[in-house]
Amino acid sequence: MTTLSDGVVLRPARRGDETGILACIQALADYEREPDAVDNTAEMIDETLFGDDPRAFAFLVEGPDGDIRAIGIWFLTYSTWTGRHGIWLEDLYVHAEHRAKGYGVALLAALAAECLEKGYSRLEWTVLDWNEPAIGFYRALGAEAMEEWTTRRVTGDALSALAARL
Repeated sequence: MTTLSDGVVLRPARRGDETGILACIQALADYEREPDAVDNTAEMIDETLFGDDPRAFAFLVEGPDGDIRAIGIWFLTYSTWTGRHGIWLEDLYVHAEHRAKGYGVALLAALAAECLEKGYSRLEWTVLDWNEPAIGFYRALGAEAMEEWTTRRVTGDALSALAARL
């Protein structure tokens, strides 16, 4: 746990945080113009982050009254080139009323520190190409765009069809 200011702390997520984490996920989906895309539930978050075999992790910024102000949800990747793990930041979200207070920087710094502590080789994430405030924020922190790489995704019927080719 790291104290940021005025009773605000950055800490790993723990059981009991699921509802606040889900609220951040929904707020992020709203911001990204996908308000109906979230199928996640507090129960699913509990299993994913705190179950017997966690596959994802979260850091959060908590206010003095226990309110979750920001989240960073991440999981491990593996680089065959470096032979080491890395961190994939799935979601970084700071509630609008708490932006420009250093919470996003603190969450990214905590993830960078996690990489260094564990010997991970990289910290990576995607950003929507229209999200200029986020792009500028990341650029100011030294994050480089991977211009030659594009993300690909298979979901829904296409995922089922691909699996059926086996």
